[in-house]
Amino acid sequence: MKFDQYHISEDIKSNLAKLGFKRPTDIQFKVIPSIMAGEDVLAIAQTGTGKTAAFAIPVIDKIHKFKSSKRSYGIKCIVLAPTRELAQQIGEVFTKLARHTRVKTFALYGGVEQEQQIAKLQDGIDVLIATPGRMFDLINQEVIKLEGVSTLVLDEADHMLDLGFIEDIKYIKKMVYHKHQTLFFSATINDEIKKLAYSQVKSAAIRIQVSPKDKVSKNISHFVMFMSMDDKRFFLQRFVNENPNSRMIVFVRTRVRAERIAKAMARVDIETVTIHGDKNQDERSEIMRSFKQGHGNILIATDVSARGIDIADIDFVVNYDLPEKVENYVHRVGRTGRGINKGTAISFCAPEEKELLEAIQGFLNKPIEVLKVSKAEAEQTRTIPDATDLRSIINNDVLPKKKRKTKKKIKKPKKKK
Repeated sequence: MKFDQYHISEDIKSNLAKLGFKRPTDIQFKVIPSIMAGEDVLAIAQTGTGKTAAFAIPVIDKIHKFKSSKRSYGIKCIVLAPTRELAQQIGEVFTKLARHTRVKTFALYGGVEQEQQIAKLQDGIDVLIATPGRMFDLINQEVIKLEGVSTLVLDEADHMLDLGFIEDIKYIKKMVYHKHQTLFFSATINDEIKKLAYSQVKSAAIRIQVSPKDKVSKNISHFVMFMSMDDKRFFLQRFVNENPNSRMIVFVRTRVRAERIAKAMARVDIETVTIHGDKNQDERSEIMRSFKQGHGNILIATDVSARGIDIADIDFVVNYDLPEKVENYVHRVGRTGRGINKGTAISFCAPEEKELLEAIQGFLNKPIEVLKVSKAEAEQTRTIPDATDLRSIINNDVLPKKKRKTKKKIKKPKKKK
């Protein structure tokens, strides 16, 4: 079934076509009819499978058909997201899909001045995408009214509930006076979180699960390399040098390590950008915007950004540090292999991280393929000889290499003395 066969607004169909979306993904095919029918839904699907569009399309269509003009009479839908980056990403999807419709959308998050946000809200919107902190701040200031809300969406519901937002969600549902629809979307979910989610929906809620056995997309190949913690920077340098035209995201555990690794790469003439919680929101937004537009090939990030990075052409995810929460492995590697694209995830595992690796493999229900490196080979890597390919060291040609046009460097004119 194609999108042009759905009973949705022609404007939305036109937007989907312009974005290159012809057929719904599995999660979209299964979820959209239930949402359009007004049912409560708990949807679980892998990252990169189109979950955002799965709820954005029917939400926008319902509001568009309900309205007779672009004038807004109050918020009809609230989408809650755990991080600023994810709220921005969801907001971008809603904006693209709502173009030329009667639906007005707005992404609200902290880290920026409130004045412009308040002015936008007072101008009238239909869909509010928000992080809980800033939204509750403006609810307390009586800027945001919830009386007209008919749909509540929790994206990355596992993370939202795990962070203890359940009381906030209960509060919102009490503030929504009339009958409303509740939608939970997540890539991973455990029994405890599932119980919390079901406590907030109707007993007849529909549970939709796509590829429950495979926590991550089949488009992603997974590998792990064992090395000492001190050797990681040498292997990263080598890996980058042998894949000069590939785009990659390097995940680390802390903000301090992100900056430390960036400086280490700079010393060997490898340009990187970093994103983490110590940067202000304007800076984080600019870094993401620039990286999405293709400026720079290497982004070093902490888990704060793992759920908010939607970039189609990421070739590699490098787990420089293994995540302490197994669910975060899924969200990290889901930044590659999105849609129909193929991707590769490489994990650097130090001896002190082996328990984390075992936990991750248990969560995935399958082992991660090991790329063996001997002590002699590790010593050779520390020296980083020019034009040496890591493939010759690991004796296993498993890492796909993309051929891309190399951009010519523009030489800056010398300043006149």
